[in-house]
Amino acid sequence: MKNPPDLTKIDFNDEDSNTSKNPTFDAVLAARLSRRGLLRGGVGSAGTALLGGLAVVGCGGGGNGNGFPVLPPAPAPAPAPAPAPEKLLGFEAVSKSLADAVVIPAGYSFSVLYALGDPLTAGTPAYRNDGTDTGFENRAGDHHDGMEWFGLDANGKASLTSIDRGLLAVNHEATTDQTLSSFFLHANGGTTTLPRPAVEVDKEIAIHGISVVEVKKTADKWATVQDSAFNFRLTALSDIEIAGPARGNALLVTKYSPTGLKTRGTLNNCGTGKTPWGTFLTGEENWFGYFTRSATDDTARGNDKTVTALKRYGSAQGGASRHGWESAGPDDQYARWIISKIGVSTDGSDDYRNELNGMGYIVEVDPFDKTKSAKKRTALGRFAHESAAFGTPVAGQPLVVYMGDDARNEYTYKFVSTALWSAADANPADRLAIGDKYLNDGKLYAAKFNADGTGEWRELSFTNPVVSGFAGYAFADQADVCVNVRLAADAVGATKMDRPEWGAVNPANGEIYQTLTNNSNRRVDPSGSSQLAPDGANPRVYTDMKGAAAQSGNPNGHLLRMREGAAGAAATSFTWDVYLFGAEAGADKAMVNISSLTADQDFSSPDGLVFSPSTGICWIQTDDGAYTDVTNCMMLAALPGQVGDGAAKTLSYTKADSSKLDVTTQVGKAPTADTLKRFLVGPVGSEITGMCETPDGKAIFINIQHPGETTSQANLADPTKYTSRWPSNAGYGAGSRPRSATIVITKNDGGRVGS
Repeated sequence: MKNPPDLTKIDFNDEDSNTSKNPTFDAVLAARLSRRGLLRGGVGSAGTALLGGLAVVGCGGGGNGNGFPVLPPAPAPAPAPAPAPEKLLGFEAVSKSLADAVVIPAGYSFSVLYALGDPLTAGTPAYRNDGTDTGFENRAGDHHDGMEWFGLDANGKASLTSIDRGLLAVNHEATTDQTLSSFFLHANGGTTTLPRPAVEVDKEIAIHGISVVEVKKTADKWATVQDSAFNFRLTALSDIEIAGPARGNALLVTKYSPTGLKTRGTLNNCGTGKTPWGTFLTGEENWFGYFTRSATDDTARGNDKTVTALKRYGSAQGGASRHGWESAGPDDQYARWIISKIGVSTDGSDDYRNELNGMGYIVEVDPFDKTKSAKKRTALGRFAHESAAFGTPVAGQPLVVYMGDDARNEYTYKFVSTALWSAADANPADRLAIGDKYLNDGKLYAAKFNADGTGEWRELSFTNPVVSGFAGYAFADQADVCVNVRLAADAVGATKMDRPEWGAVNPANGEIYQTLTNNSNRRVDPSGSSQLAPDGANPRVYTDMKGAAAQSGNPNGHLLRMREGAAGAAATSFTWDVYLFGAEAGADKAMVNISSLTADQDFSSPDGLVFSPSTGICWIQTDDGAYTDVTNCMMLAALPGQVGDGAAKTLSYTKADSSKLDVTTQVGKAPTADTLKRFLVGPVGSEITGMCETPDGKAIFINIQHPGETTSQANLADPTKYTSRWPSNAGYGAGSRPRSATIVITKNDGGRVGS
C-alpha cells in the first residue's frame, strides 16, 4: 500500500463536519435575567487541640488541722473554643508553571496511583516502560481521561459512604502519536508507514477503552489492589450490547453481528457520568478517525443517504485512518476498520459498511460486576460524546441527562426519560436492568439559543414533522434519528456552538454548566460553510498571539450555564448566561478578558468540569494549546453564582467593509479571589482531566493525560529530549518514557480538599 498522507497535518480531535445552514445567535440580546446572590461555600468543622493548665498551690497559710493544706476549689474548665469555620477556596492560589511537575498548593500532597501499563492481575508483571511490555488487556490503558468513584464496604458490596476503599472506573481515550504509530508504546517507536505490523496494532487497540481498578487506603497511603477480583478492562475489541431504539435495527447490521444486537469495543472514551443507580457511563468521542473507506465508496453505495450520514460524521471517502489498523492483515479484527461497501449483500451482513454506526454512544458499565455486558445507550444519540451529567433525581419526575458534542459548530443535547424516578431504584440487584428502564426510552432534545436570553429544547423525534420531513436526509424511524442525531439537530435548527465538551449540574441549584473549549472557525467576516460570525453565547472573535503565531477565532473558550424553565427536567425552555470567559490576565478586558481574570485565575480552553458533591466546589480543567507558551494545563476551583448574577455586555466589531457588528451577550458576575483560583498545574504537554472524590471530600482523584505528547517521535531514543519524563521524574515506576496516570490528592491536615 502507498504511504498515507501527512497525518501531522490532520487533527482527528478537531472535527468540523457541520455544514448545515442553521442559525447561530442574533446580534442583539435583551437582558431579562433576574439577579441572584452568589452561591456561598458550605461550612464544615476543623479539628482543634485543647491545652489544659495546672494551678500552682501555695505552701504557707491555713490547713485542715491534719497537716495538709486546704486547696481552693478547682476552677471550672474553660469552654472549648468553637471550631474555626471551614473556608472553601482557603488555599493559596498556584502560580502558572512550565515545570515538568504536578504543582499544588502548600498544605497539600499527592501521589501517583495508577499509570499506563500498571498490572490489573496478580500474574501480570510490573511495567518495564521500555516498549517491550505486552498483555495490555490486563494492564492500565493509555490517556487516562474521565473517571468515577464507586465505594466498597468491608464485605465488597457497593457503598455510598466508604471513604477508604472503592473502585475507580477510568476512561482510556487514546494514545500518544504523531504519524500512525503510538511511539512511546513500542520499543523502537513503531512503524510509521503502511502496512502496520499486527503486533503493534494489537497493543494499540488494547490500550483503548476503560479500566475498573480497586483502590484502598491503608494508614494514610492509597494504592491499587493488583489482585482484586473487581479489576477488569474493556477494550476496542470487547463485546458490547446495543440497547435502546437502534437495537436490532438495519443500521447496526454487520458481518460480526448480522442481527444488529451487538458490536465490538468502545473507543476514544472521554467524559463520564455516574447514574443514580450506581453504574458508570463513558462517552465515545472522536471515533470517526479510526476508520477508513475507499476512494470509490460513494459510488459503490450508489450515493445514497448513507453517504450523507457518513460525511456528516466526518467520514469522507478516501480518507486516511488515524493509526492504519486496517492494514495489519486480513483477519476480521483488522478488516472491521474498513467501512467501505465491499460485500454483495443488501443489508451489510457480509462486510463492515455499517460498522461506524456502532460507535459514538454513551456506554453503560456495571463497575461492580465484570460478568455483565456493557450496553451502548442509543436513545441518548450518537455524536462525539463527552460527559453525561444527570440532573438531580426527584421522585415521580423523569430523569434528565445533559450532553455535549465535542466538535466545532456542534450542539448541546439533553435526554429526558419516559420512566419516572423511583427512589427504590437507587440500590438495585440488577443495575443494568435499571439502566434499561430509564435510558432506553425517552425524548432527546437539542438546544436552540434565542436572542433574548432564553432558549428552547427542540425535540429530536421521528414524530416531529420537522425531523421526519427533513429535506436533507430521509429518516426511516426513531432508530435512524438516534444513530444520525446530528442530522436531526440540523433539521430542527439547533444552535452551533464552540465545541461543547463536559457538562455538569450544580448541586446547589440544579443549573447546567457546559464547557465550550474553543473554536478556530469564528470570524467577524465568515467565509466558507464552516466559519461562523460571533453571537450571544459564542460572542468573541479575536487574535491571541502564541509567540509569533496568531491564533484566531475563539482560542481560549468559555463556560456557559443554563437554568431550566418551571417544568424542571421536562422543561422545553431555559435561560442562559456565560459564566466565565477564558483569557490571559493581560488581555483586553473590553473584548477578550471579559471576566476580568487575574494572574491567579486566568486559563484557556476549559474542558473537564465537575462539581464536588461534598463541598459544592466547581472544578474546571483545561486542555489547551493556545496558552502553553506561558503555562502548562491546569485545574481551577470555583464557587460560582447563578444565571443572571451579572449584566449584559455588547461587543462591537468592525467588518471588512467598515460596517459595525454589535454582539450582545450576558456575562456572569466577575469572579473574585475568593470565588475562583488556580489549584493545580500539570507537567509539560499534559491535559488535566477526570475528577472524582471520596464521599467525605478528603481525597480527590485526578488524571494527568499524555504528558510529553509534544516530544518528537524522532527523539524517542534520547530521553534527554523528551519534553516530559513524568511520572518517572516524580519517583514512580520504571523507565523514562512519560505515562498518563491517575493521582490522588489529600490535605496534610486531614481536611477536605479545596478548603
